[in-house]
Amino acid sequence: MADNLTDTKRVASILSEAKRVLVIGCSGGGKTTLARRLSEHYELPFVSMDREFFWLPGWVSRAREEQRNLITARVAEARWVMDGTNPSTFDLRLPRADVVLWVRMPRLLCLIGVMRRWLKWRGAARPEMADGCPERVSWEFVRYIWTFERKFVPRIETGLREHGPDVPVLQIRSRAQMRTLLELLAARA
Repeated sequence: MADNLTDTKRVASILSEAKRVLVIGCSGGGKTTLARRLSEHYELPFVSMDREFFWLPGWVSRAREEQRNLITARVAEARWVMDGTNPSTFDLRLPRADVVLWVRMPRLLCLIGVMRRWLKWRGAARPEMADGCPERVSWEFVRYIWTFERKFVPRIETGLREHGPDVPVLQIRSRAQMRTLLELLAARA
């Protein structure tokens, strides 16, 4: 990571120039909400990795080669905000990204976010999920969130260094920091 940004005002300035923004982080942390807000604010196409690349109806995982082909085609486009972490595809996505926003909320906040989402969308597929994939919470998913920092953050950090060493990264670690960023963006409108 060439630049681990901490100055939210500087990030707002970088975002105003960005054409391709990658939003990553643990489930339930607010990355989709942030990605959608950025997409609307900058009139950039919103890309949900879950919906467009990973899942088919009935929670069937799309074949890896097909996923990579779809991602390759999409990241070649001139403008986007892409919502999704999956470090195994950083080699395709990071070289095309202008900036990475890493939503890195505490795990309890992520669990609360997932439970709220489940209550809101229970029995239905949310807009950023593939059709036929109703919202669900399993012990495996809870374990994924609980162990995210220990198991997945090292892979994310390695992927950022290897595939995006010159891409600026902002780690958003609180709802207050996210609100500040969104307020700065609104003020620049």
